Amino acid sequence: MRVTHAMYRACNTTAPLATYTTGNDSITITTRGHHYFICGVNGHCQSGQRVDINVLPTTATPSSSPASSMAAPTLSSAQSPGPSSNTAASSMASIAQALLLAMAILFHVGFA
Repeated sequence: MRVTHAMYRACNTTAPLATYTTGNDSITITTRGHHYFICGVNGHCQSGQRVDINVLPTTATPSSSPASSMAAPTLSSAQSPGPSSNTAASSMASIAQALLLAMAILFHVGFA
């Protein structure tokens, strides 16, 4: 449900500005400022199922926009770095050496 600020604060569902019931609703916000939404199921708003969306005004110069300095990290920078190719190659060489040693021991034990 879309509600007023007072209704949002009180979790009041009696007279919403708009009601969305499909569970797959798409809402387009075209004006700046706060937009308040709460869940209309009894007890859900009181349990925290509510959201205050604050749409900030846009500026003529994107570089001075607060959003530009708070850009989300890209997926690659959010992931932890994997092993370097040298580290991976070194690990593979160690595994290969261990397998060769194990095969040599098994071969020797099998013919003793």
